[in-house]
Amino acid sequence: MPPQDMTTAASTSGGAAPGHPGTDHLLDALQHQVAVFARRAEQTRLGGVGQVRNSMDRAAYLLLNRLDVEGPMGVKALAAGMGIDSSTVTRQVAPLVDTGLVKRTSHPEDGRAVVLQLSPRGQSRLEEVRASRRELMSQVTGGWTEEERDTFCALLTRFNASLAARQAAIQPAQDS
Repeated sequence: MPPQDMTTAASTSGGAAPGHPGTDHLLDALQHQVAVFARRAEQTRLGGVGQVRNSMDRAAYLLLNRLDVEGPMGVKALAAGMGIDSSTVTRQVAPLVDTGLVKRTSHPEDGRAVVLQLSPRGQSRLEEVRASRRELMSQVTGGWTEEERDTFCALLTRFNASLAARQAAIQPAQDS
């Protein structure tokens, strides 16, 4: 087990600390571990499995992945699906178009509208990054059982869905 420091030392046992109800202690541990996770994820995203060529900016990865999974779409649909505004997507897509990872094409039904599509180069690059990230996940969870990996993935998916639902609920209030 790696040495613990202030980034990993928060207890996850859920036991009550002196002066704190058990729930507060567990929520404190949870928020701490989420913060550590966010920092470690950001630190490792550039390295993948140690190959800088397999690094990719988080926004680029999420955009390319969405276009790969859902197919060509307009900026508004892409923004809505990602829970961000169209101007952000436009700004994030520009370098992907400039580097040939995404191409702009005419909408098949309305030639005036533009859709974004993953280019063959973008598909290839995305697969490289996915393979690197898959290998990293394999290394990091190498001592885990398949059931532990499945449980972690299910809980992390649920956590992300809860965060997205919370953001969607507060967004209309912020827009008005």
